[in-house]
Amino acid sequence: MSPSVLSVDTVSRWYGNVVAVNDVTMTIGPGITGLLGPNGAGKSTLIGMLAGFLAPSAGSVTLDGATVWKNPEVYRTIGLVPEREAAYDFLTGWQFVLANAELHGLPDPGAAAKRALAAVEMEFAQGRKVGEYSKGMRQRVKMASALVHDPSVLLLDEPFNGMDPRQRLHLMELLRQMGADGRTVLFSSHILEEVEQLAQHIEVMVAGRHAASGDFREIRRLMTDRPHQYVIRSSDDRGLASALIADGSTAGVQLDDGVLSVEAVSFLRFTELLPRVARDAGIRLFEVSPTDESLESVFSYLVKS
Repeated sequence: MSPSVLSVDTVSRWYGNVVAVNDVTMTIGPGITGLLGPNGAGKSTLIGMLAGFLAPSAGSVTLDGATVWKNPEVYRTIGLVPEREAAYDFLTGWQFVLANAELHGLPDPGAAAKRALAAVEMEFAQGRKVGEYSKGMRQRVKMASALVHDPSVLLLDEPFNGMDPRQRLHLMELLRQMGADGRTVLFSSHILEEVEQLAQHIEVMVAGRHAASGDFREIRRLMTDRPHQYVIRSSDDRGLASALIADGSTAGVQLDDGVLSVEAVSFLRFTELLPRVARDAGIRLFEVSPTDESLESVFSYLVKS
């Protein structure tokens, strides 16, 4: 199986006045790439364009140099697991995967369906209707239908939603094996730890824009080293504020209505600074609480950096 490369070149997609993806450029090659970003960041829209189900409003998406949009040949190469439900509830798991094998015109669709269901450990439920499946089981049967034609490119939109820990670990191991085999695997997630466990490379999307790119250590460092906001309670808030200002290692200190707010330049630096400053000033710390740890605030910083 020859390696495949997806290329996104200055791609935008808008719906009326709403811009879902804004001037994104990236290359996705063999191995596992994580598409990371908060809900509503444009991840599903981008995957829809990569899979050829959505036309870019501007720019181009290509697979090994060939335009993806209106090119049915790419489906010999691409397997897609969409986030939205995409299975017929009245079919059994076996019938659903078999139908996909037949649609691909495979020489032995029955054998292909059997291999795909075994790969996701769904043989035990293949005779049950999809409408009776749990969320995790539906995710797995969608995965089987995406694998049935042995694609070299796999696109997965939030594939771990609804899976229990054992199912999650099994799917992660399956994707690791596919990446090691030289396939091009892209999966989206809004959970950083999920991406860290699996992806060799991370692309970050925020509010439709491409915010960062690199291995997970680089992305984690960008997130960790950003300014952090804290609320602190101590035995002497005024004295602690004066000590922190004197040190000069914080970006801002504010004491308002008995609440001490601090903007730290770096998480790692601040965790070393605060205990030392408090100890030297003889001040006891009662509470140190971050106030800006939402994914949206972390990712928004990446856009500005």
